[in-house]
Amino acid sequence: MVAGDAIAAPLDGLAGDPARGEAVVRNRETANCLICHAIPGTAEPFMGDVGPPLAGVGSRLSPGQVRLRLVDPTRVNPGAIMPAYHRTEGLRRVDPRYRGEPVLSAQEVEDVVAYLAGLKE
Repeated sequence: MVAGDAIAAPLDGLAGDPARGEAVVRNRETANCLICHAIPGTAEPFMGDVGPPLAGVGSRLSPGQVRLRLVDPTRVNPGAIMPAYHRTEGLRRVDPRYRGEPVLSAQEVEDVVAYLAGLKE
């Protein structure tokens, strides 16, 4: 449930794992966070700068705020270019094979939240 600019409760009551979350963030085949964001402490090539750097995101945003931005960033910024990673309705130009399926599962969202919430510096 969205309250303000956050989803306070973990999706499906799941606990996230930061190590799995880091793997999701670095995976160029699924979430592809690296295409838009720089990730701290990594020598990943070709990191993007369209989105804000993820260094210190855990100091700037609460886990609930991170969660909402992953689930549906347009709830915070209607003009967001970041994709909705867990919304399935109201999307345009979705390959028919993937309609009704989120980009990230609830567990993957919670894993990414756990990882990003730990990036304090």
